[in-house]
Amino acid sequence: MQAYARGLSALAAVVALTAANAAMADIRIGFTGVLSGPQAALGQDQYDGLMLGIEQLGGSLGGQKAVVIRDDDQLKPDVGAQIVQKFIEKDKVDVIVGLGFSNVLMAELRRIKESGVVALSTNAGPAPIAGRMCLPNLFVLGWQNDSMSEAMGKYVKDQGYKRTYLMSSNYQAGKDKLAGFKRFYGAAPADEIYTQLGQLDYSAEISRMQSASPDALFVFYTGGVGVNFVRQLRQAGLMEKLPFFSESLIDSNTLTALKEQAVGAIYGTPWATTLDNPQNRKFVEAFKAKYGRLPSEYAVGGYDSAFLLDAAIKQQGGKVGDSKALAAAVKSAGANFPSVRGKFRFNTNNMPVQDLYAYQVVKEGEGVGLKQLAKVFTDHQDAYVADCPLK
Repeated sequence: MQAYARGLSALAAVVALTAANAAMADIRIGFTGVLSGPQAALGQDQYDGLMLGIEQLGGSLGGQKAVVIRDDDQLKPDVGAQIVQKFIEKDKVDVIVGLGFSNVLMAELRRIKESGVVALSTNAGPAPIAGRMCLPNLFVLGWQNDSMSEAMGKYVKDQGYKRTYLMSSNYQAGKDKLAGFKRFYGAAPADEIYTQLGQLDYSAEISRMQSASPDALFVFYTGGVGVNFVRQLRQAGLMEKLPFFSESLIDSNTLTALKEQAVGAIYGTPWATTLDNPQNRKFVEAFKAKYGRLPSEYAVGGYDSAFLLDAAIKQQGGKVGDSKALAAAVKSAGANFPSVRGKFRFNTNNMPVQDLYAYQVVKEGEGVGLKQLAKVFTDHQDAYVADCPLK
């Protein structure tokens, strides 16, 4: 009997040690985004922001070592869906971060829903997942797709422009962006044009736009596509003549390419390098020192996700095995973690509630800088929250 008791005691010790080790296992994060092609800078910035945040937290999240597995979705929905499936089934990740463009995220949605794994979108916030397709385990850290365009719609209206011409890439985010602009613009646009996703030559569309004689232009083009569009607009002599508004086009990467070609452009955003708070100053200085360039809005989502996860995992005492409990902790921590944007919280649909600004690119010394023109919205909520069944 004594030998049997000793055996049970030893077994109990092994079980306890195994449970303790499991509780303190590495935090496994799967990062997926576009890391190749003309939009690669967007995904790279998200990844670099995430890794900088983890580095500043000592390589740990919630006191546990963070292991990041990275994959390139190539801006292809089917590839993104396969990556998410691999993260869940093979890599056994605790959290998925990134999630690419809106069309890619929509293809990944079913697997995220079925798995229950906590997922943080650091870029895309498509309308369907803000409304009836919202999920308790999917959080948008960047913006709901419409929001920056809504800010521009209001700002352009307030400036008195009555015949604004609208242009965007033809995919989920593009449609959301123009819908958001029109929601707050409050008037019929001069025209509304959708172009092929990834298109690089806009000469025909610019000519068509000139023929419409609008009094302003609003566009949604990102990365290398946005750079090409602005250059072609300037070549046509329109950057100096036509008030130019955008969102997600102007960032540190595109400004490095465009330089003075972007002077005069006005854009909507929830963040800028010049926002004056301690976390943002630390972020901008550290990002520039580590990577040799200024961060973009996309880097913000990655960086904030590290500090959000750190706060949420601390709430859980370092345990991440219960996905529902971790999702609840992420929701709670959203109002308390140190965001570079200052005020931030998740709405009931897990979309951001945040301030939105209008900024302009201006000449500054030998280069260009940013000037805040207005805070357009305070604690702005998206238009779809009432359609989300989450409470």
